[in-house]
Amino acid sequence: MVFTRTISTFINTMLIHKEVKDRELYVYMNGKLIYKRWLDTGASKVFDVMAYDKYTLASIREIKQEEHQLISVKALIKLKATKDGGRRTGILSGYRPNHVFEYNKDGNRFETYIGDIRWDDGFTIEPGEEKAVTVRFFLGWKIEHYLNIGRKWWIHEGPRCVGEAELIEFL
Repeated sequence: MVFTRTISTFINTMLIHKEVKDRELYVYMNGKLIYKRWLDTGASKVFDVMAYDKYTLASIREIKQEEHQLISVKALIKLKATKDGGRRTGILSGYRPNHVFEYNKDGNRFETYIGDIRWDDGFTIEPGEEKAVTVRFFLGWKIEHYLNIGRKWWIHEGPRCVGEAELIEFL
């Protein structure tokens, strides 16, 4: 007998899908397998490090509780130019990079936070451009102590820094 349980939820427009089949947990993001755990042994494998973050492990109940605990800030973001290691293409409103507020003593990212970047005017922000935007973060993941007016942070896609931001005001 095959035991199957499927759980799906939307985090804004990102689909997280968890499935248990034959004592194996599979986690998909937007239809792509990003994580597998063998429940009998506890062994696991991450298939997409950039996609695998603390939110993919949260239960639907935890995510639903946090959806009501967002903090919105206005920030000035500047994307790095392509020649300086930035993206080759622009970003659309709703972009969800990793936000890095500090690095450890070895120069590695200390911790990353998920936040979406939104704006109303204009279609994209291109590499090398600067724009005032709204950034929404989940509260409760130790991010509150980083958020103060004038605070600067870095925008990452996985290990690559593609821009920087500065908090202008709370919304």
